[in-house]
Amino acid sequence: MTDDRLRPDDSTPVYAISVAAQIAGLHPQTLRQYDRLGLVSPDRTGGRNRLYSLRDIERLREVSRLSSDGVNLAGIQRILELQTEVEMLRWTGIDGKGATMEGNTDAFRLE
Repeated sequence: MTDDRLRPDDSTPVYAISVAAQIAGLHPQTLRQYDRLGLVSPDRTGGRNRLYSLRDIERLREVSRLSSDGVNLAGIQRILELQTEVEMLRWTGIDGKGATMEGNTDAFRLE
């Protein structure tokens, strides 16, 4: 039986670039390019080595999937920004007007 206290959570950066690239099915140079473009932002060690979390690897897979679907890198950046914004709104439970989104269908009504 494994001890869950020893298992890092999804946001803990533990994977070196070579391991993250292998898990994501990408070349390490692709990960460096995505980092330069701001599509994925891994943590850095004191020696400036990149460390990726499982959440980062999932984001790499999403970028790869969107790219293979024909979306250019600028489009991918915008999609990821919008996904992050939606998640933040869900997390806060606020639609930007001070009203909670649960049960508030007026916020989604088209006029």
